Amino acid sequence: MFDISFWELAIVGIVALIVIGPERLPGVARTAGHLFGRLQRYVSTVKHDIQREIEASELAKVKQEVHAAARAFEDSVQQHASSINREVQAIESAASAGAPGGQAVLPDSVAAPPVASDAAAEASAANPAPIPSSPAAAKLPDSPSPPVAAQAYAQGAFDFGVEPVRRPMGGR
Repeated sequence: MFDISFWELAIVGIVALIVIGPERLPGVARTAGHLFGRLQRYVSTVKHDIQREIEASELAKVKQEVHAAARAFEDSVQQHASSINREVQAIESAASAGAPGGQAVLPDSVAAPPVASDAAAEASAANPAPIPSSPAAAKLPDSPSPPVAAQAYAQGAFDFGVEPVRRPMGGR
């Protein structure tokens, strides 16, 4: 901090010995050492407090950004949910009103799923396709019947890249 050499300290010590005297010099040096230690602790405490305040302000900024992102995500989910609810209500109203001949008229935004014949559904349920043993070799049909899909899932043919959460028994 200060550029003081050894000889400058020696000169200050000799002058202090002459001015203060040999009997009081150890007490004055001890007191000066205590005051210097207190000064160092005070400076380090101030530095620590300033650093803590800077970190707190940064955390508050990050917290505000996270809350803003959460609000934006929540608004997006609410918009999608309301659009889905409108489509469901449109389908329900179309189904309840019914068109002549017993067929409901669906809105343009809703695409009707493909309808499989009853004979094809019964055939696929009666003879489920064999599932390969490795997930990489699994080539499932475009729309497997529920028993085939359940069997494929049980054998691990579907890999979503997500590991299940394992929690110890009796723990939190």
